Amino acid sequence: QVQLVESGGGSVQAGGSLRLSCAASGYTWSSYCMGWFRQAPGKEREGVTTIHLGSNSTLYADSVRGRFTLSQDNAKNTLYLQMNSLKPEDTAMYYCAADFFSGGSCHAGSRYNSGHWGQGTQVTVSS
Repeated sequence: QVQLVESGGGSVQAGGSLRLSCAASGYTWSSYCMGWFRQAPGKEREGVTTIHLGSNSTLYADSVRGRFTLSQDNAKNTLYLQMNSLKPEDTAMYYCAADFFSGGSCHAGSRYNSGHWGQGTQVTVSS
Protein backbone atom coordinates (compact mmCIF):
# COMPACT_ATOMS: atom_id res chain seq x y z
CA GLN A 1 0.00 0.00 0.00
CA VAL A 2 1.44 3.31 -1.08
CA GLN A 3 1.81 5.86 1.70
CA LEU A 4 3.11 9.41 1.51
CA VAL A 5 3.79 11.42 4.63
CA GLU A 6 4.71 15.09 4.39
CA SER A 7 6.47 17.10 7.06
CA GLY A 8 8.43 20.30 7.48
CA GLY A 9 5.78 22.94 7.03
CA GLY A 10 5.53 25.92 9.34
CA SER A 11 5.32 29.67 9.60
CA VAL A 12 8.13 31.93 8.43
CA GLN A 13 8.63 35.53 7.49
CA ALA A 14 9.09 36.60 3.91
CA GLY A 15 12.59 35.84 2.73
CA GLY A 16 12.89 32.84 4.98
CA SER A 17 13.36 29.17 4.15
CA LEU A 18 11.70 25.86 4.84
CA ARG A 19 12.42 22.30 3.78
CA LEU A 20 9.54 19.97 3.18
CA SER A 21 9.93 16.21 3.26
CA CYS A 22 7.79 13.48 1.74
CA ALA A 23 8.51 10.01 3.07
CA ALA A 24 7.19 7.31 0.75
CA SER A 25 6.55 3.64 1.28
CA GLY A 26 4.88 0.77 -0.49
CA TYR A 27 6.40 1.04 -3.96
CA THR A 28 9.58 0.78 -5.99
CA TRP A 29 11.05 4.23 -5.78
CA SER A 30 12.52 4.62 -9.26
CA SER A 31 9.36 3.41 -11.01
CA TYR A 32 7.33 6.42 -10.03
CA CYS A 33 6.70 10.04 -10.83
CA MET A 34 6.38 12.36 -7.88
CA GLY A 35 5.50 15.96 -7.37
CA TRP A 36 4.72 18.74 -4.95
CA PHE A 37 1.48 20.59 -5.33
CA ARG A 38 -0.04 23.40 -3.31
CA GLN A 39 -3.45 24.86 -2.72
CA ALA A 40 -4.24 28.17 -1.12
CA PRO A 41 -7.69 28.95 0.30
CA GLY A 42 -10.10 29.84 -2.48
CA LYS A 43 -7.64 28.91 -5.20
CA GLU A 44 -7.17 25.92 -7.45
CA ARG A 45 -4.46 23.40 -6.81
CA GLU A 46 -1.17 24.39 -8.41
CA GLY A 47 1.71 22.22 -9.49
CA VAL A 48 4.96 23.33 -7.86
CA THR A 49 7.46 20.79 -9.13
CA THR A 50 7.46 17.29 -10.55
CA ILE A 51 10.12 14.64 -11.06
CA HIS A 52 10.66 11.34 -12.79
CA LEU A 53 12.51 9.49 -10.04
CA GLY A 54 14.25 7.10 -12.40
CA SER A 55 15.84 9.75 -14.62
CA ASN A 56 15.77 12.67 -12.15
CA SER A 57 14.08 14.81 -14.80
CA THR A 58 12.61 17.73 -12.90
CA LEU A 59 10.28 20.58 -13.80
CA TYR A 60 9.46 23.68 -11.77
CA ALA A 61 6.58 26.09 -11.99
CA ASP A 62 7.64 29.55 -13.15
CA SER A 63 6.53 31.00 -9.84
CA VAL A 64 9.10 29.00 -7.87
CA ARG A 65 11.94 28.41 -10.31
CA GLY A 66 15.20 29.65 -8.87
CA ARG A 67 13.84 29.68 -5.31
CA PHE A 68 12.73 26.08 -4.76
CA THR A 69 14.88 22.99 -5.21
CA LEU A 70 13.68 19.41 -5.41
CA SER A 71 15.89 16.54 -4.33
CA GLN A 72 15.53 12.87 -3.56
CA ASP A 73 17.16 10.42 -1.20
CA ASN A 74 16.78 7.00 -2.79
CA ALA A 75 18.05 5.19 0.29
CA LYS A 76 15.36 6.78 2.44
CA ASN A 77 12.61 6.87 -0.21
CA THR A 78 12.18 10.52 0.61
CA LEU A 79 11.55 13.54 -1.56
CA TYR A 80 12.61 16.96 -0.36
CA LEU A 81 11.55 20.45 -1.34
CA GLN A 82 13.95 23.17 -0.26
CA MET A 83 12.12 26.48 -0.34
CA ASN A 84 14.18 29.66 -0.16
CA SER A 85 13.29 33.33 -0.49
CA LEU A 86 9.74 32.55 0.51
CA LYS A 87 7.02 35.03 -0.36
CA PRO A 88 3.58 35.57 1.16
CA GLU A 89 2.08 34.21 -2.06
CA ASP A 90 3.76 30.87 -1.31
CA THR A 91 1.35 30.43 1.59
CA ALA A 92 -0.65 27.25 0.98
CA MET A 93 -1.17 23.65 1.97
CA TYR A 94 1.56 21.66 0.26
CA TYR A 95 0.88 18.12 -0.89
CA CYS A 96 3.16 15.38 -2.08
CA ALA A 97 1.85 13.08 -4.82
CA ALA A 98 3.07 9.95 -6.59
CA ASP A 99 1.99 8.03 -9.65
CA PHE A 100 3.38 4.87 -11.21
CA PHE A 101 5.33 5.66 -14.36
CA SER A 102 4.05 3.53 -17.22
CA GLY A 103 4.67 6.10 -19.94
CA GLY A 104 3.88 9.67 -20.82
CA SER A 105 5.31 12.58 -18.88
CA CYS A 106 5.82 12.89 -15.15
CA HIS A 107 5.37 16.62 -15.65
CA ALA A 108 1.74 16.45 -16.69
CA GLY A 109 -0.09 17.50 -13.55
CA SER A 110 -3.28 15.71 -14.49
CA ARG A 111 -1.65 12.28 -14.20
CA TYR A 112 -1.55 12.70 -10.42
CA ASN A 113 -5.33 12.99 -10.20
CA SER A 114 -5.51 9.21 -10.13
CA GLY A 115 -2.34 8.82 -8.09
CA HIS A 116 -1.47 8.75 -4.41
CA TRP A 117 -1.48 11.78 -2.15
CA GLY A 118 -0.21 12.69 1.26
CA GLN A 119 -2.18 14.51 3.91
CA GLY A 120 -0.46 17.84 3.29
CA THR A 121 1.65 20.22 5.33
CA GLN A 122 0.84 23.89 5.85
CA VAL A 123 3.26 26.62 4.83
CA THR A 124 2.52 30.16 5.97
CA VAL A 125 4.68 33.08 4.93
CA SER A 126 4.09 36.44 6.58
CA SER A 127 5.13 39.79 5.17
